[in-house]
Amino acid sequence: MQQDSEASMAPIDQEAPAIVVTCPATGEMVGSVPVTRRAEVDAVAARLRAGQPAWQAMGVDARAGWVAKWRDWILDHADELVGLVQRESGKSWGDANIETMATDVVNYWIEHAAAFLADEHVRPAGPANIAKRLTICYEPYPLVAVITPWNYPLAMPLSDIAPALLAGCAVLSKPSEVTPLAWRAAAFGWKQIGAPDVLDVVFGAGDIGSAVTDVVDYVMFTGSVNTGRRVAVAAAQRLIPCSLELGGKDAMIVCADADIDRAVDGAAWAGFFNAGQTCVSVERVYVEEPVYDEFVEKLVAKTATLRQGMDAGHDYSCDVGAMANEAQLTVVAGHVDDAVSKGAKVLIGGKARAAGLFYEPTVLVDVDHDMDCMRAETFGPTLPVMKVRDALEAITKANDSNYGLSGSVWTRDKSKGMALAKLMNTGSVNINNAILSVFQYPLPMQGWKDSGPGSRAGGAHGIRKYCRTKGIAADRVAMKREPFWYPHTPRKGRIMSAVARLLQARDWRRRLGR
Repeated sequence: MQQDSEASMAPIDQEAPAIVVTCPATGEMVGSVPVTRRAEVDAVAARLRAGQPAWQAMGVDARAGWVAKWRDWILDHADELVGLVQRESGKSWGDANIETMATDVVNYWIEHAAAFLADEHVRPAGPANIAKRLTICYEPYPLVAVITPWNYPLAMPLSDIAPALLAGCAVLSKPSEVTPLAWRAAAFGWKQIGAPDVLDVVFGAGDIGSAVTDVVDYVMFTGSVNTGRRVAVAAAQRLIPCSLELGGKDAMIVCADADIDRAVDGAAWAGFFNAGQTCVSVERVYVEEPVYDEFVEKLVAKTATLRQGMDAGHDYSCDVGAMANEAQLTVVAGHVDDAVSKGAKVLIGGKARAAGLFYEPTVLVDVDHDMDCMRAETFGPTLPVMKVRDALEAITKANDSNYGLSGSVWTRDKSKGMALAKLMNTGSVNINNAILSVFQYPLPMQGWKDSGPGSRAGGAHGIRKYCRTKGIAADRVAMKREPFWYPHTPRKGRIMSAVARLLQARDWRRRLGR
Protein backbone atom coordinates (compact mmCIF):
# COMPACT_ATOMS: atom_id res chain seq x y z
CA MET A 1 0.00 0.00 0.00
CA GLN A 2 2.83 2.41 0.84
CA GLN A 3 4.43 1.71 -2.52
CA ASP A 4 1.17 2.44 -4.29
CA SER A 5 0.76 5.69 -2.38
CA GLU A 6 4.22 6.84 -3.33
CA ALA A 7 3.63 5.96 -6.97
CA SER A 8 0.37 7.87 -7.03
CA MET A 9 2.21 10.86 -5.58
CA ALA A 10 4.88 10.94 -8.29
CA PRO A 11 7.43 13.80 -8.10
CA ILE A 12 6.38 17.07 -9.67
CA ASP A 13 8.25 18.70 -12.52
CA GLN A 14 10.00 21.43 -10.55
CA GLU A 15 9.87 23.80 -13.53
CA ALA A 16 6.10 23.57 -13.76
CA PRO A 17 3.80 25.59 -11.49
CA ALA A 18 2.11 23.42 -8.89
CA ILE A 19 -1.32 23.26 -7.32
CA VAL A 20 -0.86 22.90 -3.57
CA VAL A 21 -3.75 21.15 -1.83
CA THR A 22 -4.50 21.96 1.81
CA CYS A 23 -7.01 20.31 4.10
CA PRO A 24 -10.03 22.60 4.65
CA ALA A 25 -10.51 21.25 8.16
CA THR A 26 -6.95 21.72 9.43
CA GLY A 27 -5.14 23.96 6.97
CA GLU A 28 -2.38 21.38 6.62
CA MET A 29 -0.79 20.66 3.26
CA VAL A 30 -2.03 17.37 1.82
CA GLY A 31 -0.12 17.21 -1.45
CA SER A 32 0.39 18.91 -4.77
CA VAL A 33 0.03 18.29 -8.48
CA PRO A 34 1.71 19.96 -11.45
CA VAL A 35 -0.33 22.34 -13.55
CA THR A 36 -0.61 20.84 -17.03
CA ARG A 37 0.59 23.09 -19.84
CA ARG A 38 -1.55 23.63 -22.94
CA ALA A 39 0.96 21.80 -25.13
CA GLU A 40 0.84 18.86 -22.75
CA VAL A 41 -2.95 18.73 -23.00
CA ASP A 42 -2.62 18.47 -26.78
CA ALA A 43 0.00 15.73 -26.46
CA VAL A 44 -2.06 13.68 -23.99
CA ALA A 45 -5.13 13.99 -26.22
CA ALA A 46 -3.16 12.83 -29.26
CA ARG A 47 -1.80 9.84 -27.37
CA LEU A 48 -5.25 8.81 -26.13
CA ARG A 49 -6.68 9.15 -29.62
CA ALA A 50 -3.97 6.88 -30.94
CA GLY A 51 -4.93 4.17 -28.47
CA GLN A 52 -8.69 4.42 -28.91
CA PRO A 53 -9.21 2.42 -32.14
CA ALA A 54 -7.68 -0.71 -30.63
CA TRP A 55 -9.72 -0.18 -27.46
CA GLN A 56 -12.91 0.03 -29.49
CA ALA A 57 -11.96 -2.96 -31.65
CA MET A 58 -11.42 -5.31 -28.71
CA GLY A 59 -15.19 -5.37 -28.04
CA VAL A 60 -17.34 -4.59 -25.06
CA ASP A 61 -16.66 -7.83 -23.17
CA ALA A 62 -12.91 -7.28 -23.22
CA ARG A 63 -13.34 -3.65 -22.20
CA ALA A 64 -15.59 -4.76 -19.35
CA GLY A 65 -12.80 -7.06 -18.17
CA TRP A 66 -10.40 -4.14 -17.85
CA VAL A 67 -12.96 -1.91 -16.13
CA ALA A 68 -13.67 -4.76 -13.68
CA LYS A 69 -9.95 -5.03 -12.87
CA TRP A 70 -9.89 -1.29 -12.25
CA ARG A 71 -12.91 -1.60 -9.95
CA ASP A 72 -11.08 -4.29 -8.00
CA TRP A 73 -7.98 -2.08 -7.73
CA ILE A 74 -10.15 0.74 -6.33
CA LEU A 75 -11.73 -1.60 -3.79
CA ASP A 76 -8.30 -2.93 -2.79
CA HIS A 77 -7.07 0.64 -2.26
CA ALA A 78 -10.26 2.00 -0.75
CA ASP A 79 -8.69 3.20 2.49
CA GLU A 80 -5.98 5.08 0.64
CA LEU A 81 -8.47 6.70 -1.72
CA VAL A 82 -11.01 7.59 0.97
CA GLY A 83 -8.18 9.03 3.07
CA LEU A 84 -7.18 11.29 0.19
CA VAL A 85 -10.79 12.33 -0.36
CA GLN A 86 -11.17 13.19 3.30
CA ARG A 87 -7.94 15.14 3.63
CA GLU A 88 -8.36 17.19 0.47
CA SER A 89 -12.06 17.98 1.02
CA GLY A 90 -12.42 18.09 4.81
CA LYS A 91 -15.27 15.57 4.92
CA SER A 92 -16.17 13.42 7.88
CA TRP A 93 -14.96 9.85 7.42
CA GLY A 94 -18.53 8.61 6.99
CA ASP A 95 -19.27 11.13 4.22
CA ALA A 96 -15.96 10.41 2.49
CA ASN A 97 -16.40 6.65 2.69
CA ILE A 98 -19.70 6.83 0.80
CA GLU A 99 -17.72 7.81 -2.31
CA THR A 100 -16.54 4.21 -2.69
CA MET A 101 -20.19 3.36 -3.42
CA ALA A 102 -19.42 4.56 -6.94
CA THR A 103 -18.08 1.06 -7.60
CA ASP A 104 -21.74 0.01 -7.53
CA VAL A 105 -22.51 2.16 -10.57
CA VAL A 106 -19.41 0.71 -12.24
CA ASN A 107 -20.89 -2.75 -11.75
CA TYR A 108 -24.16 -1.57 -13.27
CA TRP A 109 -22.45 -0.45 -16.46
CA ILE A 110 -20.28 -3.58 -16.63
CA GLU A 111 -23.35 -5.80 -16.35
CA HIS A 112 -25.48 -3.90 -18.88
CA ALA A 113 -22.99 -2.44 -21.37
CA ALA A 114 -23.19 -5.29 -23.88
CA ALA A 115 -26.99 -5.18 -24.04
CA PHE A 116 -27.15 -1.39 -24.18
CA LEU A 117 -24.54 -1.16 -26.96
CA ALA A 118 -25.81 -4.04 -29.08
CA ASP A 119 -27.06 -3.28 -32.57
CA GLU A 120 -30.74 -2.46 -32.46
CA HIS A 121 -33.08 -3.72 -35.17
CA VAL A 122 -36.15 -1.56 -35.68
CA ARG A 123 -39.34 -2.11 -37.65
CA PRO A 124 -39.63 -0.38 -41.01
CA ALA A 125 -42.19 2.40 -41.35
CA GLY A 126 -45.09 1.63 -43.67
CA PRO A 127 -45.81 -1.25 -46.02
CA ALA A 128 -43.67 0.21 -48.81
CA ASN A 129 -40.57 -0.47 -46.68
CA ILE A 130 -41.55 -3.91 -45.44
CA ALA A 131 -38.65 -5.54 -47.30
CA LYS A 132 -36.04 -3.31 -45.63
CA ARG A 133 -33.85 -4.38 -42.73
CA LEU A 134 -33.11 -1.41 -40.44
CA THR A 135 -30.29 -1.37 -37.90
CA ILE A 136 -29.13 1.24 -35.40
CA CYS A 137 -25.46 0.97 -34.39
CA TYR A 138 -23.73 2.72 -31.49
CA GLU A 139 -20.16 3.76 -32.19
CA PRO A 140 -18.13 5.65 -29.57
CA TYR A 141 -16.91 9.19 -29.77
CA PRO A 142 -13.14 8.68 -30.03
CA LEU A 143 -12.15 11.06 -27.22
CA VAL A 144 -14.41 12.18 -24.38
CA ALA A 145 -13.68 14.85 -21.77
CA VAL A 146 -14.97 14.36 -18.22
CA ILE A 147 -14.63 17.58 -16.20
CA THR A 148 -15.71 17.24 -12.58
CA PRO A 149 -16.12 19.51 -9.51
CA TRP A 150 -14.61 19.39 -6.05
CA ASN A 151 -17.52 18.06 -4.00
CA TYR A 152 -17.15 14.37 -4.94
CA PRO A 153 -13.58 14.00 -6.17
CA LEU A 154 -13.69 10.21 -6.54
CA ALA A 155 -17.32 9.20 -7.05
CA MET A 156 -18.18 11.82 -9.67
CA PRO A 157 -15.47 11.05 -12.25
CA LEU A 158 -15.76 7.31 -11.67
CA SER A 159 -19.51 7.41 -12.33
CA ASP A 160 -19.06 9.27 -15.62
CA ILE A 161 -15.88 7.66 -16.89
CA ALA A 162 -16.83 3.99 -16.45
CA PRO A 163 -19.64 4.07 -19.04
CA ALA A 164 -17.50 6.13 -21.43
CA LEU A 165 -14.70 3.55 -21.29
CA LEU A 166 -17.14 0.69 -21.70
CA ALA A 167 -18.65 2.45 -24.73
CA GLY A 168 -15.22 2.30 -26.36
CA CYS A 169 -14.14 5.93 -25.86
CA ALA A 170 -10.79 7.17 -24.70
CA VAL A 171 -11.22 9.58 -21.77
CA LEU A 172 -9.33 12.74 -20.88
CA SER A 173 -10.31 13.75 -17.36
CA LYS A 174 -9.84 17.00 -15.49
CA PRO A 175 -10.70 17.07 -11.79
CA SER A 176 -11.20 20.27 -9.86
CA GLU A 177 -7.98 22.03 -8.94
CA VAL A 178 -9.36 22.16 -5.38
CA THR A 179 -9.47 18.35 -4.94
CA PRO A 180 -7.23 16.62 -7.53
CA LEU A 181 -5.45 14.05 -5.38
CA ALA A 182 -7.92 11.17 -5.01
CA TRP A 183 -8.69 11.13 -8.71
CA ARG A 184 -5.00 11.27 -9.61
CA ALA A 185 -4.53 8.15 -7.49
CA ALA A 186 -7.52 6.39 -9.11
CA ALA A 187 -6.26 7.25 -12.60
CA PHE A 188 -2.88 5.86 -11.60
CA GLY A 189 -4.67 2.63 -10.68
CA TRP A 190 -5.80 2.30 -14.31
CA LYS A 191 -2.18 2.40 -15.38
CA GLN A 192 -1.03 0.07 -12.62
CA ILE A 193 -3.32 -2.76 -13.70
CA GLY A 194 -1.72 -2.55 -17.14
CA ALA A 195 -4.85 -1.34 -18.90
CA PRO A 196 -4.66 0.11 -22.43
CA ASP A 197 -3.60 3.74 -22.68
CA VAL A 198 -7.08 5.24 -23.05
CA LEU A 199 -7.48 7.12 -19.76
CA ASP A 200 -5.45 10.01 -18.40
CA VAL A 201 -5.79 13.08 -16.23
CA VAL A 202 -4.67 16.68 -16.54
CA PHE A 203 -4.62 19.36 -13.86
CA GLY A 204 -5.37 23.05 -13.75
CA ALA A 205 -8.06 25.69 -13.48
CA GLY A 206 -10.53 26.99 -16.07
CA ASP A 207 -7.93 27.59 -18.77
CA ILE A 208 -7.01 23.91 -18.75
CA GLY A 209 -10.68 22.98 -18.86
CA SER A 210 -10.99 25.14 -21.97
CA ALA A 211 -7.94 23.47 -23.48
CA VAL A 212 -9.51 20.06 -22.86
CA THR A 213 -12.78 21.13 -24.47
CA ASP A 214 -10.84 22.21 -27.56
CA VAL A 215 -9.35 18.75 -28.24
CA VAL A 216 -12.16 16.26 -27.56
CA ASP A 217 -15.25 15.01 -29.36
CA TYR A 218 -17.71 15.09 -26.43
CA VAL A 219 -17.76 16.89 -23.07
CA MET A 220 -19.33 15.63 -19.86
CA PHE A 221 -19.22 18.58 -17.47
CA THR A 222 -20.47 18.96 -13.91
CA GLY A 223 -20.15 22.32 -12.19
CA SER A 224 -21.57 25.82 -11.92
CA VAL A 225 -24.12 27.40 -14.24
CA ASN A 226 -21.75 30.15 -15.38
CA THR A 227 -18.94 27.76 -16.25
CA GLY A 228 -21.42 25.36 -17.84
CA ARG A 229 -22.59 28.11 -20.17
CA ARG A 230 -19.00 28.72 -21.28
CA VAL A 231 -18.51 25.02 -21.90
CA ALA A 232 -21.71 24.91 -23.93
CA VAL A 233 -20.60 27.87 -26.06
CA ALA A 234 -17.18 26.34 -26.67
CA ALA A 235 -18.73 23.01 -27.61
CA ALA A 236 -21.25 24.70 -29.91
CA GLN A 237 -18.48 26.58 -31.71
CA ARG A 238 -16.79 23.24 -32.43
CA LEU A 239 -20.12 21.52 -33.20
CA ILE A 240 -19.50 18.81 -30.63
CA PRO A 241 -22.11 17.54 -28.15
CA CYS A 242 -21.94 18.11 -24.42
CA SER A 243 -23.82 17.02 -21.32
CA LEU A 244 -24.04 19.57 -18.51
CA GLU A 245 -25.13 18.98 -14.91
CA LEU A 246 -25.12 22.41 -13.29
CA GLY A 247 -26.50 22.13 -9.80
CA GLY A 248 -29.85 22.75 -8.20
CA LYS A 249 -31.98 24.35 -5.55
CA ASP A 250 -33.87 21.25 -4.49
CA ALA A 251 -37.15 21.77 -2.67
CA MET A 252 -38.59 19.46 -0.03
CA ILE A 253 -42.38 19.49 0.36
CA VAL A 254 -43.74 18.16 3.66
CA CYS A 255 -47.47 17.47 3.64
CA ALA A 256 -49.60 17.48 6.76
CA ASP A 257 -50.09 13.70 6.53
CA ALA A 258 -46.35 12.95 6.29
CA ASP A 259 -44.41 10.80 8.74
CA ILE A 260 -42.84 13.81 10.44
CA ASP A 261 -40.09 11.91 12.20
CA ARG A 262 -38.95 10.34 8.93
CA ALA A 263 -39.22 13.68 7.14
CA VAL A 264 -37.10 15.38 9.80
CA ASP A 265 -34.41 12.70 9.63
CA GLY A 266 -34.46 12.91 5.84
CA ALA A 267 -34.16 16.67 5.84
CA ALA A 268 -31.23 16.65 8.25
CA TRP A 269 -29.33 14.06 6.25
CA ALA A 270 -30.13 15.42 2.78
CA GLY A 271 -29.53 19.01 3.87
CA PHE A 272 -26.30 18.54 5.80
CA PHE A 273 -24.67 15.53 4.10
CA ASN A 274 -21.25 16.50 2.78
CA ALA A 275 -21.81 19.84 4.54
CA GLY A 276 -24.63 20.53 2.08
CA GLN A 277 -22.21 20.44 -0.84
CA THR A 278 -24.32 18.16 -3.02
CA CYS A 279 -26.13 19.26 -6.17
CA VAL A 280 -29.25 17.31 -5.10
CA SER A 281 -29.13 18.27 -1.43
CA VAL A 282 -32.26 19.71 0.17
CA GLU A 283 -31.81 23.50 -0.08
CA ARG A 284 -35.28 24.70 0.94
CA VAL A 285 -38.20 23.14 2.82
CA TYR A 286 -41.91 23.92 2.46
CA VAL A 287 -44.09 22.55 5.28
CA GLU A 288 -47.89 22.60 5.42
CA GLU A 289 -49.17 24.78 8.23
CA PRO A 290 -50.76 22.07 10.46
CA VAL A 291 -47.41 20.30 11.03
CA TYR A 292 -45.03 23.24 10.62
CA ASP A 293 -44.32 23.82 14.31
CA GLU A 294 -43.79 20.14 15.01
CA PHE A 295 -41.47 19.75 12.04
CA VAL A 296 -39.36 22.77 12.94
CA GLU A 297 -39.09 21.79 16.60
CA LYS A 298 -37.93 18.27 15.73
CA LEU A 299 -35.58 19.49 13.00
CA VAL A 300 -33.82 21.83 15.42
CA ALA A 301 -33.53 19.02 17.97
CA LYS A 302 -32.11 16.66 15.34
CA THR A 303 -29.64 19.28 14.12
CA ALA A 304 -28.41 19.80 17.68
CA THR A 305 -27.31 16.15 17.84
CA LEU A 306 -25.04 16.36 14.78
CA ARG A 307 -21.31 16.20 15.43
CA GLN A 308 -19.17 18.48 13.30
CA GLY A 309 -15.50 17.97 12.52
CA MET A 310 -13.07 15.76 10.61
CA ASP A 311 -12.57 12.46 12.41
CA ALA A 312 -9.86 9.87 11.94
CA GLY A 313 -10.22 7.03 9.47
CA HIS A 314 -12.88 4.48 10.43
CA ASP A 315 -13.66 6.50 13.56
CA TYR A 316 -17.15 7.66 12.52
CA SER A 317 -17.17 10.13 15.41
CA CYS A 318 -18.23 13.09 13.24
CA ASP A 319 -21.23 13.64 11.00
CA VAL A 320 -20.78 16.96 9.21
CA GLY A 321 -17.42 17.99 7.82
CA ALA A 322 -15.92 21.22 6.54
CA MET A 323 -16.64 23.38 3.53
CA ALA A 324 -14.27 22.46 0.72
CA ASN A 325 -12.93 25.96 0.17
CA GLU A 326 -13.06 29.45 1.58
CA ALA A 327 -15.04 30.85 -1.34
CA GLN A 328 -17.90 28.45 -0.67
CA LEU A 329 -17.82 29.24 3.04
CA THR A 330 -18.22 32.91 2.11
CA VAL A 331 -21.26 32.11 -0.07
CA VAL A 332 -22.97 30.20 2.75
CA ALA A 333 -22.29 32.90 5.34
CA GLY A 334 -23.53 35.53 2.89
CA HIS A 335 -26.83 33.72 2.32
CA VAL A 336 -27.46 33.41 6.05
CA ASP A 337 -26.56 37.05 6.69
CA ASP A 338 -28.80 38.17 3.83
CA ALA A 339 -31.71 36.16 5.22
CA VAL A 340 -31.28 37.55 8.73
CA SER A 341 -31.06 41.10 7.42
CA LYS A 342 -34.43 40.58 5.71
CA GLY A 343 -36.21 39.20 8.75
CA ALA A 344 -35.31 35.50 8.95
CA LYS A 345 -34.45 33.88 12.28
CA VAL A 346 -31.62 31.46 12.97
CA LEU A 347 -32.89 28.75 15.31
CA ILE A 348 -29.60 26.85 15.47
CA GLY A 349 -26.16 27.32 13.93
CA GLY A 350 -25.70 30.37 11.77
CA LYS A 351 -21.98 30.98 12.06
CA ALA A 352 -18.58 29.77 10.98
CA ARG A 353 -16.12 28.24 13.40
CA ALA A 354 -12.92 30.03 14.25
CA ALA A 355 -10.67 27.16 13.19
CA GLY A 356 -11.00 25.39 9.86
CA LEU A 357 -13.55 26.01 7.11
CA PHE A 358 -16.51 24.79 9.13
CA TYR A 359 -19.97 26.32 9.01
CA GLU A 360 -22.43 25.13 11.61
CA PRO A 361 -25.50 23.17 10.46
CA THR A 362 -28.12 25.89 10.35
CA VAL A 363 -31.94 26.02 10.45
CA LEU A 364 -33.62 29.23 9.28
CA VAL A 365 -37.29 30.18 9.63
CA ASP A 366 -39.42 33.18 8.64
CA VAL A 367 -37.85 32.98 5.19
CA ASP A 368 -39.32 34.11 1.87
CA HIS A 369 -38.41 34.22 -1.79
CA ASP A 370 -36.82 37.65 -1.53
CA MET A 371 -33.90 35.99 0.24
CA ASP A 372 -30.82 34.51 -1.43
CA CYS A 373 -31.15 31.33 0.64
CA MET A 374 -34.42 30.57 -1.17
CA ARG A 375 -33.37 31.65 -4.68
CA ALA A 376 -29.65 31.07 -5.28
CA GLU A 377 -27.79 27.80 -4.84
CA THR A 378 -26.30 27.85 -1.33
CA PHE A 379 -24.34 24.59 -1.50
CA GLY A 380 -23.84 24.52 2.23
CA PRO A 381 -25.25 23.19 5.53
CA THR A 382 -28.37 25.35 5.74
CA LEU A 383 -32.04 24.42 5.87
CA PRO A 384 -34.43 27.35 5.37
CA VAL A 385 -37.95 26.24 6.31
CA MET A 386 -41.06 28.05 5.03
CA LYS A 387 -44.67 27.61 6.20
CA VAL A 388 -47.26 27.10 3.43
CA ARG A 389 -51.05 26.82 3.52
CA ASP A 390 -51.26 23.65 1.47
CA ALA A 391 -49.49 21.42 -1.05
CA LEU A 392 -50.60 23.60 -3.96
CA GLU A 393 -48.81 26.62 -2.51
CA ALA A 394 -45.79 24.42 -1.82
CA ILE A 395 -45.67 23.31 -5.46
CA THR A 396 -45.99 26.91 -6.64
CA LYS A 397 -43.10 27.97 -4.39
CA ALA A 398 -40.99 24.94 -5.30
CA ASN A 399 -41.37 25.68 -9.01
CA ASP A 400 -40.51 29.35 -8.48
CA SER A 401 -36.83 28.74 -9.21
CA ASN A 402 -34.38 28.99 -12.07
CA TYR A 403 -33.15 25.51 -11.15
CA GLY A 404 -34.80 22.17 -11.80
CA LEU A 405 -32.58 19.26 -10.83
CA SER A 406 -34.41 17.27 -8.17
CA GLY A 407 -36.82 17.55 -5.27
CA SER A 408 -38.83 15.52 -2.80
CA VAL A 409 -42.42 15.06 -1.60
CA TRP A 410 -43.27 13.65 1.82
CA THR A 411 -46.75 12.19 2.37
CA ARG A 412 -48.33 8.93 3.48
CA ASP A 413 -50.76 9.13 0.54
CA LYS A 414 -49.06 7.36 -2.39
CA SER A 415 -51.45 8.76 -4.98
CA LYS A 416 -50.98 12.30 -3.73
CA GLY A 417 -47.22 11.82 -3.63
CA MET A 418 -47.17 10.74 -7.27
CA ALA A 419 -49.47 13.57 -8.33
CA LEU A 420 -47.33 16.19 -6.59
CA ALA A 421 -44.13 14.65 -7.98
CA LYS A 422 -45.48 15.06 -11.51
CA LEU A 423 -46.19 18.74 -10.83
CA MET A 424 -42.61 19.54 -9.77
CA ASN A 425 -40.55 21.18 -12.53
CA THR A 426 -37.49 19.05 -11.96
CA GLY A 427 -35.69 16.23 -13.73
CA SER A 428 -36.24 13.83 -10.84
CA VAL A 429 -38.35 13.61 -7.70
CA ASN A 430 -38.12 11.44 -4.59
CA ILE A 431 -41.19 10.44 -2.63
CA ASN A 432 -40.60 10.05 1.14
CA ASN A 433 -36.86 10.09 0.52
CA ALA A 434 -34.16 12.45 -0.73
CA ILE A 435 -31.07 12.07 -2.95
CA LEU A 436 -32.21 8.46 -3.48
CA SER A 437 -32.89 8.92 -7.20
CA VAL A 438 -29.17 9.51 -7.87
CA PHE A 439 -28.49 5.86 -7.03
CA GLN A 440 -31.27 4.49 -9.24
CA TYR A 441 -29.14 3.99 -12.35
CA PRO A 442 -32.00 3.06 -14.70
CA LEU A 443 -33.38 6.56 -14.04
CA PRO A 444 -31.84 9.65 -15.63
CA MET A 445 -30.27 12.24 -13.36
CA GLN A 446 -31.31 15.11 -15.57
CA GLY A 447 -31.62 18.82 -15.04
CA TRP A 448 -34.35 21.17 -16.20
CA LYS A 449 -33.98 24.93 -16.66
CA ASP A 450 -30.63 26.28 -15.37
CA SER A 451 -29.71 22.88 -13.97
CA GLY A 452 -28.45 22.16 -17.45
CA PRO A 453 -29.10 20.13 -20.58
CA GLY A 454 -27.95 16.56 -20.32
CA SER A 455 -27.97 13.77 -17.80
CA ARG A 456 -26.02 10.97 -16.22
CA ALA A 457 -27.19 7.37 -15.80
CA GLY A 458 -30.66 6.73 -17.20
CA GLY A 459 -30.28 3.14 -18.30
CA ALA A 460 -29.23 2.66 -21.91
CA HIS A 461 -29.04 6.41 -22.54
CA GLY A 462 -26.34 6.77 -19.89
CA ILE A 463 -23.85 4.86 -22.03
CA ARG A 464 -25.27 5.55 -25.49
CA LYS A 465 -24.78 9.27 -24.99
CA TYR A 466 -21.05 8.60 -25.42
CA CYS A 467 -21.78 7.10 -28.84
CA ARG A 468 -22.65 8.38 -32.28
CA THR A 469 -25.65 6.60 -33.70
CA LYS A 470 -25.46 5.11 -37.17
CA GLY A 471 -28.51 4.02 -39.11
CA ILE A 472 -28.06 1.21 -41.65
CA ALA A 473 -30.75 0.33 -44.20
CA ALA A 474 -30.45 -2.89 -46.17
CA ASP A 475 -32.70 -4.82 -48.55
CA ARG A 476 -33.86 -8.22 -47.42
CA VAL A 477 -34.34 -9.08 -51.09
CA ALA A 478 -32.49 -6.93 -53.63
CA MET A 479 -34.28 -6.28 -56.91
CA LYS A 480 -32.39 -5.57 -60.10
CA ARG A 481 -33.76 -2.03 -60.15
CA GLU A 482 -35.88 0.09 -57.76
CA PRO A 483 -39.25 1.17 -59.24
CA PHE A 484 -38.54 4.88 -58.77
CA TRP A 485 -35.06 4.89 -60.31
CA TYR A 486 -34.43 6.66 -63.64
CA PRO A 487 -35.75 7.00 -66.22
CA HIS A 488 -39.06 8.70 -65.40
CA THR A 489 -41.94 7.69 -67.69
CA PRO A 490 -45.65 8.60 -67.74
CA ARG A 491 -46.65 4.99 -67.13
CA LYS A 492 -44.25 4.62 -64.20
CA GLY A 493 -45.47 7.93 -62.77
CA ARG A 494 -49.12 6.83 -62.91
CA ILE A 495 -48.30 3.51 -61.25
CA MET A 496 -46.18 5.14 -58.50
CA SER A 497 -48.89 7.70 -57.75
CA ALA A 498 -51.57 5.02 -57.58
CA VAL A 499 -49.46 2.86 -55.28
CA ALA A 500 -48.64 5.84 -53.04
CA ARG A 501 -52.32 6.73 -52.68
CA LEU A 502 -53.21 3.15 -51.94
CA LEU A 503 -50.58 2.81 -49.21
CA GLN A 504 -50.68 6.28 -47.68
CA ALA A 505 -54.35 7.27 -47.64
CA ARG A 506 -56.55 6.09 -44.80
CA ASP A 507 -59.93 6.11 -46.57
CA TRP A 508 -60.99 4.27 -49.72
CA ARG A 509 -62.12 7.36 -51.62
CA ARG A 510 -58.60 8.77 -51.57
CA ARG A 511 -56.97 5.37 -51.98
CA LEU A 512 -58.86 4.94 -55.26
CA GLY A 513 -58.17 8.52 -56.34
CA ARG A 514 -61.84 9.54 -56.37
